[in-house]
Amino acid sequence: DLPRTGEGCRYGRPMRRPRSILALACAILASLALAPAAGATVKVFFLQGEQLVPTPRRGTTAADAFQALISGPTSAERGRGFQTALDRRTPIRGLTVDGDLLRIDLGARIAFGNDAEDLTARITQLVYTATALPGVRRVRVLVEGGIPLGIFPGIDAADPVTRSGVAGPRVPPPTDDDAKDDDGGAPLPQLVPVQRRLIALGFLPSGSDDGALGTRSQHAIVAFQKWAGLDRDGIVGPATRAALASAKRPRPVGSGEGRRIEVLLDRQVALLIRDERVERVVDVATGASKTPTLPGTFWVGRKERRSWSIPFRVWMPWASYFDGGIAFHASPDVPPEPASHGCVRVPGPEARALYDFASIGTQVLVLEGAA
Repeated sequence: DLPRTGEGCRYGRPMRRPRSILALACAILASLALAPAAGATVKVFFLQGEQLVPTPRRGTTAADAFQALISGPTSAERGRGFQTALDRRTPIRGLTVDGDLLRIDLGARIAFGNDAEDLTARITQLVYTATALPGVRRVRVLVEGGIPLGIFPGIDAADPVTRSGVAGPRVPPPTDDDAKDDDGGAPLPQLVPVQRRLIALGFLPSGSDDGALGTRSQHAIVAFQKWAGLDRDGIVGPATRAALASAKRPRPVGSGEGRRIEVLLDRQVALLIRDERVERVVDVATGASKTPTLPGTFWVGRKERRSWSIPFRVWMPWASYFDGGIAFHASPDVPPEPASHGCVRVPGPEARALYDFASIGTQVLVLEGAA
């Protein structure tokens, strides 16, 4: 008993009371008419460590893409280290596509905060998501209907922005000299026995007992203080001297043959291990509280001597990637506490040593701490 012409439903709106089966069919047809085709996806870009990660979302339109982008990663994705610099409360005031140009007008919340890296990452996420749409090559970003002059550091938003406008390096690449230890000033004879003790314990490489308080020795002292549970001030005071005199070479937390790297989040050090012996203990700084380095078992999958962070627009020399966009890399800023976007920052001289130690396939254990 099919309905006569004019009866039944019009996109789910009945013209007379339908039978239950007919109502269900109408509802299904209506949902299919309004929903994206099965399997249709758009691509949005989130952050993982210091890099962008393309992530599929169901949809077909620019509106689908940007609603998904503003909504941010799912809880499962956050559990894998995905982050976003965008506030999910940022309103989309307008969105149009004209040829290869996408115009997006956002609320003032897009410009909140004074962290230059976060502001740069926001516009980078916007531009990469827009230009992943078919045919879109340029993006006009507006804030409350106006052109955002000077809001996004290092990016000229006066004209439409392209991927190359947000991605390309604006500073010279680092050189191998950046991985060398500095001279540390005039040698200090009293520092030599401290350096020799640090060498014996694995906190410095052989030949570092020159009496100069260079970058490598400074970070070795801090790394030892971290391991020993002392104040992380880099000063060889009575407590540090006493701990050095009685200390034993650190032992691995996990087990296994061959080479691996253990990152201890509580102590903020990395252990370079070969055949169950700790060859070196390296001072590191892992992810800050809002962008933590997640515990787990990983493997080095990519290495780049001069890696470039697109969203944060900084060089990351001697990068060994072990979890998507998360890597060990050299940094001039390795504080005693967690501070990164999820990567493992390493002092320049030690970054080269870690890069040489790790090969493709080297296991990386990120652990909450030593047993």
